[in-house]
Amino acid sequence: MAEPIRGIFVPNVVPLDEAGRIDEDELCRSVDWLIDHGVHGLYPNGSTSEFTRFTPEERRRINELVCRQAAGRATVLAGGAEANVRETLAACEACAGFGARAVAIVAPFYYRLGQEAIYAYFREIAEQTPIDITLYNIPIFASPIEIDTIRRLAQFDRIVAIKDSSGDIAAMSRMIAAVRPEREDFVCLSGWEPGLLPSMLLGAVGGTHASANVVPELVRRVYDLAATGDFQAALPAHFALVEFFDTLLAVGEFPHGFRVAAELRGLRIGPSRQPQGTAIGPQERERLSQAIDRALTAIS
Repeated sequence: MAEPIRGIFVPNVVPLDEAGRIDEDELCRSVDWLIDHGVHGLYPNGSTSEFTRFTPEERRRINELVCRQAAGRATVLAGGAEANVRETLAACEACAGFGARAVAIVAPFYYRLGQEAIYAYFREIAEQTPIDITLYNIPIFASPIEIDTIRRLAQFDRIVAIKDSSGDIAAMSRMIAAVRPEREDFVCLSGWEPGLLPSMLLGAVGGTHASANVVPELVRRVYDLAATGDFQAALPAHFALVEFFDTLLAVGEFPHGFRVAAELRGLRIGPSRQPQGTAIGPQERERLSQAIDRALTAIS
C-alpha cells in the first residue's frame, strides 16, 4: 500500500557555498534538522527552493540527495516542474528511481494557457508517468488550475493530490466539494500559511509551508491541533504563524527572508543565486530574529 500523503511538508531552501554551488553536505544536514524538528515530509524544488534558478541536472541532484537523506524517516514530494512534457516525464522517471513518494508538478508557466491546454498537459503526463503526481496550483507564478479541471484530472489514478497556493479559501472549499464525491481519497494540501488551519477544517490533510524552513515546531503545532479537531485551541498558533509568515515575506525579495531566517536557526544557507536589490542588514536581521523568538514563544 502506498505511503499516505499527509502532514507538514517543507519546500526546503537549498544551501549554497560562496561560489554559488549547491552545498551538498549542508543540504543533507538541513534535511536532518528539519526532520528532527518535526516535519512529516520534504518538498525539494518547490518555489521556496528557488527551483527555477537551478539547472535540470542540479534539480535532479537536489531531489536525489533529499530522497536519500530522508529515506525511511520522512515522505518526499519531489518537485518535478520543467518547461515541457518531455522534460517533466524525465524528472518523474528520475524521482521514481530516487524513491520519492510522488512528484509535484506546477501547471505550465511563462505562457498563460487555457484550461483545455492545462488539462491536456497533465493528462499526457498522467498517462505516462511511473510515479504518482501532485498538482501544484500557484496562480501568481503559473497558469491557474481551475476547479473543473482539477475535478477532471482527479479521475486519473496517477494524479493523487493537489497543493493549492492560491490563498483562496473559498476556491479550496469549492474544489474539495467538487472533487471528493468522485475521488474520496484525493489529497488536498494547503500551500499558504494563512490557509493551513481553515483548509484543514474543510478537509485538507496538511500543507507545504515555507515557514517550516525556520519554525517547523510552530507549523506542526497548528497541524497537530487541527488534526485532532481542536480548531479553537489551534487559533493562537495559527495567528502566530500568519504573523511570522508575513514578516518573512516583507524582508528582502522572496524567498531571501526565509533563507536568512533559517541561518538564524543555525543552518548554513548562504546567499541566493538571485542578486538582491537591497541587502538584508543588521536591522532586518534583528527583525527576523525577533519574529523567530515570538513564533517559538507561541508554542512554549
